[in-house]
Amino acid sequence: MRIAVGSDHAGFELKEAVARHLADAGHVVVDLGTGSPDVSVDYPVFGVAVGRAVAGGEVDRGVCVCGTGIGIGIAANKVDGIRAALAHDVTTASLARRHNDANVVCLGGRTTGEAVAFDIVDTFFTTDYEGGRHQRRLDEITTYEHTGGPVEGAGSDEYERQPPAP
Repeated sequence: MRIAVGSDHAGFELKEAVARHLADAGHVVVDLGTGSPDVSVDYPVFGVAVGRAVAGGEVDRGVCVCGTGIGIGIAANKVDGIRAALAHDVTTASLARRHNDANVVCLGGRTTGEAVAFDIVDTFFTTDYEGGRHQRRLDEITTYEHTGGPVEGAGSDEYERQPPAP
């Protein structure tokens, strides 16, 4: 699998460790920066770069790392077609893939240790999307992403939508 990685200065060291781990597992890693932890840089630049690489088909999926994984994930999600998910453990990594077909995983360089990060990316890159009932929800997101209009939901699998409580 071809995987883009990107980080700001706060995520640099974890990005480097994850990139080595992924390469050792046989993946082709495309490092989109940053190149050093010593210079403060803006995480949106690297989140958008990873998002564009994934959305443009240059790579299959991506990994974004900043101090918490939150900001860089928000930036990546601004790219049309990106479903970036912050993962804290193998459960959130698995569910991001199985239910949300996430194509970018986000990690916190200041909040996630290397061993946990390795488990997260291993899970993320080996878990398949389930489709089924989840596809309708992704289609709703895609419709909103392309039109900016209201999401006209198809309802629920188990119950009809209820009007909001007074």
